[in-house]
Amino acid sequence: MLGICRGRRKFLAASLTILFVPAITWIYLFAGSFEDGKPVSLSPLESQAHSPRYTASSQRERESLEVRVREVEEENRALRKQLSLAQSRGPAHRRGNHSKTYSMEEGTGDSESLRAGIVAGNSSECGQQPVVEKCETIHVAIVCAGYNASRDVVTLVKSVLFHRRNPLHFHLIADAIAKQILATLFQTWMVPAVRIDFYDADELKSEVSWIPNKHYSGIYGLMKLVLTKTLPSNLERVIVLDTDITFATDIAELWAVFHKFKGQQVLGLVENQSDWYLGNLWKNHRPWPALGRGYNTGVILLLLDKLRKMKWEQMWRLTAERELMSMLSTSLADQDIFNAVIKQNPFLVYQLPCFWNVQLSDHTRSEQCYRDVSDLKVIHWNSPKKLRVKNKHVEFFRNLYLTFLEYDGNLLRRELFGCPSEADVNSENLQKQLSELDEDDLCYEFRRERFTVHRTHLYFLHYEYEPASDNTDVTLVAQLSMDRLQMLEAICKHWEGPISLALYLSDAEAQQFLRYAQGSEVLMSRHNVGYHIVYKEGQFYPVNLLRNVAMKHISTPYMFLSDIDFLPMYGLYEYLRKSVIQLDLANTKKALIVPAFETLRYRLSFPKSKAELLSMLDMGTLFTFRYHVWTKGHAPTNFAKWRTATTPYRVEWEADFEPYVVVRKDCPEYDRRFVGFGWNKVAHIMELDAQEYEFTVLPNAYMIHMPHAPSFDITKFRSNKQYRICLKTLKEEFQQDMSRHYGFAALKYLTAENNS
Repeated sequence: MLGICRGRRKFLAASLTILFVPAITWIYLFAGSFEDGKPVSLSPLESQAHSPRYTASSQRERESLEVRVREVEEENRALRKQLSLAQSRGPAHRRGNHSKTYSMEEGTGDSESLRAGIVAGNSSECGQQPVVEKCETIHVAIVCAGYNASRDVVTLVKSVLFHRRNPLHFHLIADAIAKQILATLFQTWMVPAVRIDFYDADELKSEVSWIPNKHYSGIYGLMKLVLTKTLPSNLERVIVLDTDITFATDIAELWAVFHKFKGQQVLGLVENQSDWYLGNLWKNHRPWPALGRGYNTGVILLLLDKLRKMKWEQMWRLTAERELMSMLSTSLADQDIFNAVIKQNPFLVYQLPCFWNVQLSDHTRSEQCYRDVSDLKVIHWNSPKKLRVKNKHVEFFRNLYLTFLEYDGNLLRRELFGCPSEADVNSENLQKQLSELDEDDLCYEFRRERFTVHRTHLYFLHYEYEPASDNTDVTLVAQLSMDRLQMLEAICKHWEGPISLALYLSDAEAQQFLRYAQGSEVLMSRHNVGYHIVYKEGQFYPVNLLRNVAMKHISTPYMFLSDIDFLPMYGLYEYLRKSVIQLDLANTKKALIVPAFETLRYRLSFPKSKAELLSMLDMGTLFTFRYHVWTKGHAPTNFAKWRTATTPYRVEWEADFEPYVVVRKDCPEYDRRFVGFGWNKVAHIMELDAQEYEFTVLPNAYMIHMPHAPSFDITKFRSNKQYRICLKTLKEEFQQDMSRHYGFAALKYLTAENNS
């Protein structure tokens, strides 16, 4: 053992040399790159360009210095290689893994393992932890149900992805809601070397529904008990995590702990960091039986193959049945049953160091189990209060959590160096489509946007809707960005029916929206609004993609295609439902037009009837929409006829027509080639006409556009000539595609006048 430790000390000294020599070298370079206290570029060309005192001798000195730096770096690389070979021959040989390659990448090498071992007090093994194979897949199981948990799990996944150096396989035990949300999220996230499998939580309810449970997690809080039965029979080990976990290190370090299990140890757990199981928190407090302080199940290492051989299912069921005879129900869900089993069978547990599950519960004593917050690896917000818990380091914990909460998830799409990803058909098709584009095309960025896959988080907030029994229900569909949030409350007051919204936000803006919504009584009282976050990527506003996302996720037979800056008339929801029946929309291809008006006043006494609106038109308080700047967009609505109409009337399609319409949910999608400002609605109405939709104007319906600052996209359209040229090109290509697709009847679109 002494010889082994000496060898490892040499290894540590060599490792420190690797870190120390470059550090000294760069300090020297940094100091040497200042003249008279002013920074000077190391590049001779830059120095010549920016420093009047540049001389040939200083150039030679700097070139000599650069040569020496390169020599030192080459020496370091050779030394790293020698150490890597020595390590793989040393500890690996002793474990009998002669041919395995291990990860020595920055942040996951022996220095991290050594520090972890010292903190854990494993001095008998010189602090050395087993390393994980470079491309070994790490399996993670998470129980996730409902809208809020689906949102929480994203932050956990971000923290894991940020630090990871290995392929990951997530096993998600999810209900129907969480599966829909997370399946779409991961499909659009497209993170390399990440696989997702879902297991139906609702099918597992019968396995645990017989256990009375008082915990706020409900029945889903018991499902970790049945993972040996739920997960694939060939899966030998898995890390099980709660959704309120944040990682501060590479999860491979935790995966490596499996190698430390001995004998019959099959559960890796951290000791509970409150006095809950000691039973002294309040008078008559009677917890479930536990070994000492008990164990917390927010982080569990499960040796599934051994658990199955031990008949784990029978073990925990018999224990639960016995304890429930006196305890009547669980207070902490699965944790109570795990602890009762461990009380009877202490040999099952390998106790993890406390830094693998620092618990911030209401009565936590986690501060007593660590010396420095920099040593911590996993933070567990295991309190209903979450970020509002009291702890002397709570600001550190909160900042760590917020970092991943608002972190740009697009940055986590990086490939794993040296680890081939499984072939993904969608990714391969996308690459093929992109490769067919001409990068020298002046409109390349416009064309590329059509194929950009945006991360999408459906139902960001709780959604609840009961379909109408008469099949006449209509969903208002719209899209928006952060600068239009103020319209949400007003729209909710004007439209009582279901709403589907696609919001184009960054990760940080999504959290701002969440705080805004949760602080609004109006929005929180409405559960029939589906908020779908499409995360920002690229330089264009993908307006038609947003509309398609909102359209795709409605649960009514009809939809009202609107824009976020319009307020519908009071009672429009009920009026449209009656019109759907009256005009037999279920059996005919009709697009019902809601006439659009606008006001230039930020404060408007909204008209409560058509008569009042006509009066305001006559007084100049209201105008027909875009009358001053884009008459053609709504002129075919025939506002003169609408003024006196009492019954619906049909109008014909004309070039550049872009009304707001009510259609069946099976109508065609918007064309994604149109982004930002210009022709995005016009193209959709043109396709409706090509598919022989009949345009019918509703005589007693109206909507009013509210004034706002110009959008960034319209400003770009007006100021950028290339933008306008590309839009014209895309319009012409769309018209040609329409003619090819719809044949002779669509030839009229080629000759239609198209004004920019």
